[in-house]
Amino acid sequence: MTRFRKTPPKTICLIRLSALGDVSNVVPVVKRLQQVWPDTRIVWVTGKAEHSLLKGLAGVEFIVYDKSAGLKGMREIWKQLSDTRFDLLLHMQAALRASVLSIGIKAEIKLGFDKARAKDWQWLFTNQRILPRDKSHVVEGFYDFLNTLGIAPERPEDMEWQLPVSQEAIEEARQKCPCDRYVVISPCSSDRARNFRNWTLDGYVDVVEYLYRQYGLKAVITGGNRDIEHHYAKEIMERAGTPVLNLVAQTSLQGLVALIRRASLVIAPDSGPVHFANAVNTPVIGLFATSNVQRTGPYKWQQWVVNKYPEAAKAYMHKSVEQLSWGERVRHPDAMELIQTDDVFLKIDQLLADHSRQP
Repeated sequence: MTRFRKTPPKTICLIRLSALGDVSNVVPVVKRLQQVWPDTRIVWVTGKAEHSLLKGLAGVEFIVYDKSAGLKGMREIWKQLSDTRFDLLLHMQAALRASVLSIGIKAEIKLGFDKARAKDWQWLFTNQRILPRDKSHVVEGFYDFLNTLGIAPERPEDMEWQLPVSQEAIEEARQKCPCDRYVVISPCSSDRARNFRNWTLDGYVDVVEYLYRQYGLKAVITGGNRDIEHHYAKEIMERAGTPVLNLVAQTSLQGLVALIRRASLVIAPDSGPVHFANAVNTPVIGLFATSNVQRTGPYKWQQWVVNKYPEAAKAYMHKSVEQLSWGERVRHPDAMELIQTDDVFLKIDQLLADHSRQP
């Protein structure tokens, strides 16, 4: 798509409603747009929780879509944007809800994913598609919007990744966690049907004790306000024979990012915090067995993931990774038990040794 190389678009609308980890991975795309086209107006339509993560991102106008409002919420957005015809719509969410929302947003060019990555019939709602890429990471899918527009840096990792963190969030993190050396452990992933991504309580207890006794690193447990997250934090605190700070449901999203930014290490399953750590360049060990690291792992820290996806595919799907469709999940409640504590200890030792040598 060469038309914008000589004449930048005056207005861009971007649709990415969710999820938190994916939204954090779109921020580098926005920053690249601003760097190359500094005079372009950028409007980002996103979800309510996602906006609380993104607010303060300089030079971006946010329109918040309340997903619980359904079609009524969409009509309100369409009314709000009724007087604007965008030069370019970046449809960066291959989901039916986002596609229906895109119908009422006027744009000359509606750029979406190539057909292989355009799930939920997204290609029916766009008039241009990004360049195809076989077996891509989610980050590479976002990067390919820039690539198609002819403004991408040489590699995805060359983009600017930092998430917005307000001074208020920094102070919040300092007040909640005044210690200087700690590890953020976010033990639970989001609540989705048949999406078994949480590791075992026994494993987390062993890791918490190992971090403190071997490295003097205190565990800080984070998470949302669901019963399972409170249960995990309570059990870890009661069973671990070392100090633990429980901050479950006690931080804002930007406060969590500020907390992660100061941490020595983050340990979490396939969930938002591994991507937040990636975005602020904090070392992160992802715990993966039900999802493909090469598609959804923390992009710049994939080599440090404890990856049991191939073993889970073989044990519970009776297939190799190559025989599965790209990104297919292993939906078995026992899959994460393939991760052994020694696997995590080894990654901790290797990563902390390697990171201590970095300037």
